[in-house]
Amino acid sequence: MEKIGFIGLGIMGKPMALNLIKAGYPVSVLEKSSAAAELVEAGATAFPGNKALAQNTDIVITMLPDSPDVEQVVSGQDGVLEGIQPGALFIDMSTIAPSTARAIHQQMQEKGVEALDAPVSGGQVGAVSASLSIMVGGSDAAFQRALPVFQAMGKNIVLIGEPGAGQTTKACNQMIVGITIQAVAEAFTLAKKAGVDLEKMREVLLGGFAQSRILDLHGKRMIERNFTPGFKIKLHKKDLGIALQSGEEFAVPLKATALVAGQMQAAIEAGNAELDHSGILLELED
Repeated sequence: MEKIGFIGLGIMGKPMALNLIKAGYPVSVLEKSSAAAELVEAGATAFPGNKALAQNTDIVITMLPDSPDVEQVVSGQDGVLEGIQPGALFIDMSTIAPSTARAIHQQMQEKGVEALDAPVSGGQVGAVSASLSIMVGGSDAAFQRALPVFQAMGKNIVLIGEPGAGQTTKACNQMIVGITIQAVAEAFTLAKKAGVDLEKMREVLLGGFAQSRILDLHGKRMIERNFTPGFKIKLHKKDLGIALQSGEEFAVPLKATALVAGQMQAAIEAGNAELDHSGILLELED
């Protein structure tokens, strides 16, 4: 089995890397990661930096917060580009700008390395249960090589198209998720103020045309006031910024997306950046 280097062991990345170990892959991580000890105990090998990790693996996967983080890991000092070998495969599973994904693809091509942008959807629950949706941009050959690796982390895995297409699809995903969370939060706030039982309302709505995973999972979070992050407000706001940037690039007005991005910015300014994105409910209640 190919040796995999995994960079980015956060809320999503740690369970994804653990699932690769469970599937039998030799996995390497960075010593400096706060989760490194747990991964090493599970069977991973630790390396001191990005260059050394890339030198000693066949596939490098990144799962990082934003475009600058991926750019730094790839092309910064002691970066992946300094160590990755011709014939290797680079997979970025972060959510970043499509333009950044295309630029990294070009950099990797110049090193004789195939690259895929493969952002995910499904949150922490999907990462833990290996049931993520994975939307992929890049060549079919690189996709076929990566497919067994993806299957250890997800269930719904689709090659969307050319480099950057995976990230464009993820931006669209985040638009739909964010707007739907806003709709559920508005509906719950109205119902609560009107004296309606939220548990009963959620139950009946889940049996009708309003049914969605957002209403199911995040509606439950809102009722229980459980805003422990599965996906943080500040990261979703970043993702909506990517969507709005793409909207400007293609001259598509994204009015609802802009509204929700503003709601999330207000939540961040109120000190709620680290809460789960369902926590935008608090802004409506205020």
